[in-house]
Amino acid sequence: MKTMEVDVLVIGSGIAGLSFALKAAAHGRVALVTKKERVASSTNYAQGGIAAVMSEDDSLELHVRDTLVAGAGLCNRTAVELLVRDGPARVRELMEWGVRFSQDEDGLSLGREGGHSRRRILHAADLTGREIEHALVTSLARHHNVVVHEDHLAIDLLVGWDAASGERRCSGARVLDHKLSELIECRAAFTLLATGGLGQAYRHTTNPEIATGDGIAMAFRAGAEIRNLEFVQFHPTALYPAEGRAFLISEAVRGEGAILRRMDGTPLMTGVHRLESLAPRDVVARAIDAHLKESGDPYVLLDLSPIEAAELKERFPNILAVTAERSIDAMREPIPVVPAAHYTCGGVWTDACGRTTLGGLFAAGEVSCTGVHGANRLASNSLLEAVVYSHRAAELVPTELARPRPEIRSEQAAETRAVQPAQFQTWQHWREQLRDLMWNDAGIVRNDDRLQRADQELAELRAQVDRQYLSTTPLPELIELRNLVDCAVLIVRCARQRRESRGLHYNTDYPYRDNEHYLRDTLVLNV
Repeated sequence: MKTMEVDVLVIGSGIAGLSFALKAAAHGRVALVTKKERVASSTNYAQGGIAAVMSEDDSLELHVRDTLVAGAGLCNRTAVELLVRDGPARVRELMEWGVRFSQDEDGLSLGREGGHSRRRILHAADLTGREIEHALVTSLARHHNVVVHEDHLAIDLLVGWDAASGERRCSGARVLDHKLSELIECRAAFTLLATGGLGQAYRHTTNPEIATGDGIAMAFRAGAEIRNLEFVQFHPTALYPAEGRAFLISEAVRGEGAILRRMDGTPLMTGVHRLESLAPRDVVARAIDAHLKESGDPYVLLDLSPIEAAELKERFPNILAVTAERSIDAMREPIPVVPAAHYTCGGVWTDACGRTTLGGLFAAGEVSCTGVHGANRLASNSLLEAVVYSHRAAELVPTELARPRPEIRSEQAAETRAVQPAQFQTWQHWREQLRDLMWNDAGIVRNDDRLQRADQELAELRAQVDRQYLSTTPLPELIELRNLVDCAVLIVRCARQRRESRGLHYNTDYPYRDNEHYLRDTLVLNV
């Protein structure tokens, strides 16, 4: 097995990984591994924008309050206050790196999305993620201390023993160069997980194909603590039909006045929530799900006609282009939409500086659980969380590099075994089986019987996948399937712990919040 020695290993190339790598490079040699091309991350597909207090009619207190309300009582207030306080400085830093946010006659053009009491969403038309990622990739390319390894898939974390403390510590990761079919042991004093979410565990998702829960699964297998995975956010408005990576219709269109309607044209959210079509995502997604099940309709309608034509063209050019490709004139006819898995609010638990419970391992972005989102993420807080917490993690790089490196026992490279076409077909069948199971039994609306059935079926599937993994040459398709199954198991375990309904977790057997017993995080640990 090939060995690579660096100071800092970054796994993932979204906004968290890229911004962290830029800062860590000031302190040592950085290797950034990404299993696809650099632009194939959830950041690149983020339409809405990044939330921060940037106007005189807004305040830090209001942003904190909106975040806490959306989080349904489970946010860590200290983490939220840190996010909101540090947010404006991190946004200005993005602009210094070359991010060009949209402007109007008053300066920054600030949008509004569901759950926000003020306009505070900085955006670059409706391609904000692409603009941010382009600026970060461009800045990174100029840095001599960072090497980006594309087409490299992290398989498992390396864990060794710290002789001084007697504790287990992360020492890097075992990585597959899947272009060369070569295994690499990448050793590092500091490892950051920035691998994004796990949307591909569900039948319908807005996430890219790479969102297979790799970081969460690796951290769990290595012994790090995982929290709150029952809180998977379903975006209420994905363009129908939502196959493959569903195209997201940004919540910002409802912020500008778009209305959700039933097939007969009547407003869907009237009488459901005081904010109607601007209600928090969990409320809107459940309302759409309930209506579709009751009516038998395949989708609901998103009516953009209340928005002025000039505003539509300037603010949402990408949405207009994509819908036009599907023969929908969004300026004159409503858009058919359905919910789709979108964002993971739980993940690898970290403190205020991105530290996990495994020494030497840090996490930032969607893979992490900082306590900011609680039971439901406030729109456009995700990109902000990524830059705020990756910045705080980067501040600890010098301290971590000064530690003696723990001893690790190298693994032998797996024996090469031929893989038959029938095995690929089996893996694909298992992946589709998993996505259907999670959509039906651990999706927007759950109950105890479905969760128990999912638990049993996942245990059987996990045993089959593990047998294949142990007897087969590591291949991306099997590695990702293994990670998806592990994440699905963790989602169901967390969901079965929470016997109430709160935020994104709705169980029909327990339709109300139970603050007496469940005003706490769910937790899973591989012991």
